[in-house]
Parts: sequence; C-alpha cells; structure tokens
Amino acid sequence: MTGLDRIIENALMEDIHTGDITTLAVVRENRKMRARLKAKEAMMLAGIDVAARVFHVLDPGITFTAHFSDGDLLNPGDIIAEIVGDASLLLQGERVALNLLQRMCGVATQTARYVQAVTGTNARVVDTRKTTPGLRMLEKYAVRVGGGINHRTGLYDGVLIKENHIAAAGGITAAISRARAYIPHTLKIEVETETLAEVGEALTAGADIIMLDNMDVTTMREAVAMIGGKALAEASGGVNLTTVREIAETGVDIISVGALTHSVRAMDISMLMEGS
Repeated sequence: MTGLDRIIENALMEDIHTGDITTLAVVRENRKMRARLKAKEAMMLAGIDVAARVFHVLDPGITFTAHFSDGDLLNPGDIIAEIVGDASLLLQGERVALNLLQRMCGVATQTARYVQAVTGTNARVVDTRKTTPGLRMLEKYAVRVGGGINHRTGLYDGVLIKENHIAAAGGITAAISRARAYIPHTLKIEVETETLAEVGEALTAGADIIMLDNMDVTTMREAVAMIGGKALAEASGGVNLTTVREIAETGVDIISVGALTHSVRAMDISMLMEGS
C-alpha cells in the first residue's frame, strides 16, 4: 500500500466505519449517477489526483474525468471534474475526497500568495513541520504546487538545532560540534538564533544555515550583513502576508512560513450529483 492509499484508507475507515447508514437506507443498489466537483470561489487547484484516488480506492471502475490540472487557477463556477459510478460509492467517497482536495487547494492558494508577495527578491518561501497530523506528504506537495519549497520533511532528514536543543547541549557551539561529529558529510546543519551574538557564534561554529528567529527587520538586516554569504540566512517567526515583503527585502535567502499549512483555510468546493 502506498503512503497515499494509507491516508485514504484511514480517512475512509474513519468516515464509513461499519457502513454508511444513510446511503444504505435511502439509495437503491446499482444506481449509476454522475457527480461534478465545482469550485465555489477563486483558488489554485492542488490534489486532483488525490480526489480521483479516493473514488478509485472505493471502486476502480468509477470514471473520474478531470477538467483541470494541479497548479491551474480556478474561477467560481468552474467544473473541476466529473465522476461517474455507483451512487452509493460516490456518496461514501464524497466527504473524504472533498476534505483532502479543499485542504490541498487551500495550502496551494495560500502559498502562491506568499510567493507572489516576494517576487523580485532573492528570498524563497518554504514550509515547516506545522502540518496536519497524517497529511504532511499531501500538504507539502500542495506547497510545491503553489510555488513554494519544502523544508525538511521530518526529524529524520535534516538537522535543525533549535533553542531547546541548544539548552540541552549546553550552547550553540557544543550543539553544532556534536551534530557535525554525528551526521554524514552530505547533511547540512541549521541552527536557530535570536540575537546578533548568537548569529556570530553560529557562524564561527560553522553552521550551514542560520535561522533568524523572531527578529525585527532592522536586526535581521544586520544579521544578514554579518553572515555575508558564509551561510544561508533563514527568516522565521512573525511572518504573514503583511510582513513577508519587508522581510524578504532584508536579503534573507529563505523565509519559513508555518501559516502555509498550520492555519490555512480550506477552499470551497462542492460535489453535486445527478442521474447519468
């Protein structure tokens, strides 16, 4: 079973469990119907293949015809896809397909806004690990659809020394030294800093990426000058659509934005059924 199928199977089991009582009660067997997925507001599409897979997990014979592709901009009223199959299975897949699709469209749409806001600067917009439990692979994919870049996927594929690691290790220098001795040469080390003094220590200790955490733009600009290209500079904390442009103009290389995934609004998409 693929990671996507595992997500879908778990979501369907959560929703259907021992059976869709309403559908079993009111829908006759072998009733073939057509359904349309309709955009109710402007958005960027992400997750169309995920929505299709929900229905195909229920019944490989269901026909799912997409009229748009991930990354396309949708207008209110656009018919995103048409689905033909057994009515009871369409009804059982409806909410799971919509939940995933609406969420992914929300992430892609939000990411595209941030990417647009920093156009013309050298800053790249990246996500964080502040994702919906169980949906990280889908949300990080949606960030890429929106033009953003993925930060580390999890704790296993990147070194990011944060303030609690620093406290536990006994300081920035000690933490970086221990990390360098432990990891393979192929991995980079990122360290979180809150002051210019910490930036200087991280730089001296050989950090590859220095996170400037919750710094005001004046201090951030000084930090970028101090780093001077000897490491990548990442801005984090206090980032929103109002502040992101000013942050980008400090010269940072990366801007990590938890809001791409942790508090995004799902887009409004409906599924309407009719006789085929």
